[in-house]
Amino acid sequence: MGCLGNLIWFLFGGIISGLSWLLSGCLWCVTIVGIPVGLQCFKFATLAFFPFGKEVVYGGGFGSLLLNIIWLIVTGIPLALEHVAFGIVFCITVIGIPFGLQHFKLAKLALMPFGAEVH
Repeated sequence: MGCLGNLIWFLFGGIISGLSWLLSGCLWCVTIVGIPVGLQCFKFATLAFFPFGKEVVYGGGFGSLLLNIIWLIVTGIPLALEHVAFGIVFCITVIGIPFGLQHFKLAKLALMPFGAEVH
């Protein structure tokens, strides 16, 4: 399902998800202080373009918690809402459920991206 799922995903909504992560990264990189946040967005944009066959592992310490709180207030909620909306739309049909689940995985990531690793 990995290669075929990623191809179908990219054509039917993955490009929009990835571009929204890239746009967030570019906006964060405008300031020098936001460059680490922007780089994290670029890393997760690749996951948003091709999520099948990849797993997100959460961890981190106090620094990750602090950055996640700032991220959530500034950028996380709109990205999470986008992924939840797409996930609900995809889960309406049986065929779309795997794609909806990937959107829900990305919605969780949009709420807590710092301290997360993609495997």
